[in-house]
Amino acid sequence: MKNLLLSAALGALALTPAALAEDHEIQMLNAGSDGQPMVFEPAYLEVESGDTVTFVNAMGAHNAQSIDGMLPDGVEGFRGRMNQDVSFTVTDEGIYGVKCMPHYGAGMVALIKVGAGDAANLDEARSVRHPGRARDRFEALFEQASAGQAGGADASR
Repeated sequence: MKNLLLSAALGALALTPAALAEDHEIQMLNAGSDGQPMVFEPAYLEVESGDTVTFVNAMGAHNAQSIDGMLPDGVEGFRGRMNQDVSFTVTDEGIYGVKCMPHYGAGMVALIKVGAGDAANLDEARSVRHPGRARDRFEALFEQASAGQAGGADASR
């Protein structure tokens, strides 16, 4: 009887949202697979609440950190150290904007959409001003978010 109850409890635990959460990796690169310089790959990602996103420093002097004004209300930002991987678990649905601080003006940015449907903070995130190439890259990333495309194909331009 004890084994049956333990098995039932473990089975129920395996179906909790934490057990269904996924891990995602975004590479920090000097050049992307399409030849574009200073990119996160993929630059656009769709995930679910509870998933973990890890930024992997595959080459170069990079970091990953959240962008002020590009997080859902109440979500605390993050800042990875230079030359180190950084992970965070998304908790709230919405848009998460990410930059590599030294290469922000060069367009090294990423956009993560958490949850299905329209993001509550989409307008606020779109209104944030960005330097140099980051502005153009975010425009392409927001187009992907609106179209609901996953994977980040060619979003780094």
